[in-house]
Amino acid sequence: MVNKVLLIGNLGRDPEVRRLESGAAVARISVATNENYKDKAGEWQTITEWHNVVAWRGLAERAERDLKKGGMVYVEGKLTTRKWQDKEGKDQYTTEVVALMLRSLERRESNSSLGGGSFPSSNDEFPTTKVAETKPALESNNNSAAAEEDDLPF
Repeated sequence: MVNKVLLIGNLGRDPEVRRLESGAAVARISVATNENYKDKAGEWQTITEWHNVVAWRGLAERAERDLKKGGMVYVEGKLTTRKWQDKEGKDQYTTEVVALMLRSLERRESNSSLGGGSFPSSNDEFPTTKVAETKPALESNNNSAAAEEDDLPF
């Protein structure tokens, strides 16, 4: 099963960062994505969708330091839904993207690691996995993929 979200959009406001009692940082950002289409009259229309994104710990600190309102950002993460109770005790649900990687797509005039270079870079944070666990599966998939490539008509 797959739960993966990729967004490229603009920040609606500066990241809101707070620190938990444990000292862990959590950042909330709002990302707008646009979809353009022609209506029945042939006029271009734009639909803006707003996405709530949450980043934790070091990623939250990077968001606070590097992301600004209006800036373009790349977000990679997973979709989650939280249940909580409002002041009246009624159950409420919030769906948000938990960021596993954030990357500013704004160019910087300084020699910052955010401008230029390869994408993704070593400065981006990814979930850690053990190489030993994934290597056998990759090797067996590569052998079968190579055999299938020979059968392709193009």
